Amino acid sequence: MKHAGNIFSTLFLAFMSLIPFRVIGQQGLDDKINDFVQPATSLIETIVFWSVPFSENVSVPLVLLILIGAAIYFTIYFKFVNFKDFWLAIKVTMGKFDFMDAKSKEVKTEDYLIGTEEGDILKTSKVEHHIGEVTHFQALTAALSATVGLGNIAGVAIAIGLGGPGATLWMILAGLFGMSSKFVECTLGVKYRDITADGVVHGGPMYYLKKGFAKRGWVKLGKFLAVFFAIMTLGGSFGGGNMFQANQAAQQLKDVFQMDAGYAGFAIGLGMAVLVALVIIGGIKRIGSVTSKIVPFMALIYVGAALIIIFANYDKIFWAISLIFQEAFTPTAVGGGFVGVLIQGVRRAVFSNEAGVGSAAIAHSAVKTKYPVSEGLVSLLEPFVDTVVICTMTALVVIITGFYVQQPGDTTEGVALTSQAFDSTIPYFRYILTIAVFLFAFSTMISWSYYGLQAWKFLFGKTKTADLSYKLLYLVFVIIGSSVSLGAVVAFSDAMIFAMVFPNMIGLVVLAPEVKKEYKKYIDAIKSHRAKHVSA
Repeated sequence: MKHAGNIFSTLFLAFMSLIPFRVIGQQGLDDKINDFVQPATSLIETIVFWSVPFSENVSVPLVLLILIGAAIYFTIYFKFVNFKDFWLAIKVTMGKFDFMDAKSKEVKTEDYLIGTEEGDILKTSKVEHHIGEVTHFQALTAALSATVGLGNIAGVAIAIGLGGPGATLWMILAGLFGMSSKFVECTLGVKYRDITADGVVHGGPMYYLKKGFAKRGWVKLGKFLAVFFAIMTLGGSFGGGNMFQANQAAQQLKDVFQMDAGYAGFAIGLGMAVLVALVIIGGIKRIGSVTSKIVPFMALIYVGAALIIIFANYDKIFWAISLIFQEAFTPTAVGGGFVGVLIQGVRRAVFSNEAGVGSAAIAHSAVKTKYPVSEGLVSLLEPFVDTVVICTMTALVVIITGFYVQQPGDTTEGVALTSQAFDSTIPYFRYILTIAVFLFAFSTMISWSYYGLQAWKFLFGKTKTADLSYKLLYLVFVIIGSSVSLGAVVAFSDAMIFAMVFPNMIGLVVLAPEVKKEYKKYIDAIKSHRAKHVSA
């Protein structure tokens, strides 16, 4: 990264220059930026979200078919690991089998700790005592913080508004199948990660695409897919993982507290940038430490409030569940009929938990373990918490309170609709929801900063300059996202996030047999321990 300093300085000054113009009230800046990005946005959206027609009124994005198709395939291929090993996954997350890493003789440290790489020849070097940076629980919460966000609050309301209550059932099923995709990608993330001599972990699809394909002699293909994935991850980190979150959090704060639009966005963005900086400067260890506290807290508040509303309307629970099943198979007044409601539910699930996108594998790669499958099992809990629990809670609240009959058009309206649903039973809950929105956005930003950083360092080198330049640039985007309305930019970044699916899914299908071997190795190790414990 020879000219990284000069490149970054130029970018930094260019983007910083946008902010004062906005703050002093220059009109039309948002439109100019959107107009500039719009052509590229339209092109990549056309490619990524190319749709397969099902009927005259219904078409399904190809990326959606790939994600749900792969989730079903992996569920069958791994003999329903998402169901049969659910309790085992909880025990691994709680650290019940951590002792196996220290006592294991079957697993060699150098099998999973990859040092340097020269040319196309993989070199393996043993890194003593370094087997990761965060615990299983911290890795899970770091990944959850990136997926549990505004989609759970606003996206579910939008899905039900467009597809009806029946979308909830298909959302739940898609979430359950998505657990298998997470299992595969996060196992591979640990298996092919890099750990440098100082114990810093670098992992994710970039690494298992490059190294896994190189083992098969597909060096050029692996490098191309890895670089493509990394570039898409960068775009996603700056847009959907950063600017969109900052923008929606700032909008919610301004709306609820009736703040002046002139300087409020900039002030909120600056404050959020400072908070984000305090966390991301410490790397994945601090991110994991913070998310391990924020995620359970915000989930407890949100799910707790949802349960209060559900049980306060206990007489409507059976009716709501019956309506969900009835509308799932025989929907009324929904465009596209059965296929239409199914698509809305599946879309919300896969867009919310990102199973198959590959992003979560980056966070899970940093876990402290010698057994890749141990983290694969932990990761399958992620879609369950995100979609089956939190999204379902939102859906039930919206349905039971009767607000599902409204049809929100965008995310802002979706947040408002959910807020009204909660407010109808818990007065002034909109203020608590505003805190939840802020925490969801904040936690998503810090996790996506790590995803983007790993992609940046994969492309430009694992140097301190690369590390610092990315983090500073990321903080600038927090302020920009809070200060301006960049519809085309965010749409572009969302398309980039789902473009990550294509290289990642190729890697998952090709490398799935390796995951099956790792699964057998881990289960055999657990059985061996239990046998020794019983005999003793």
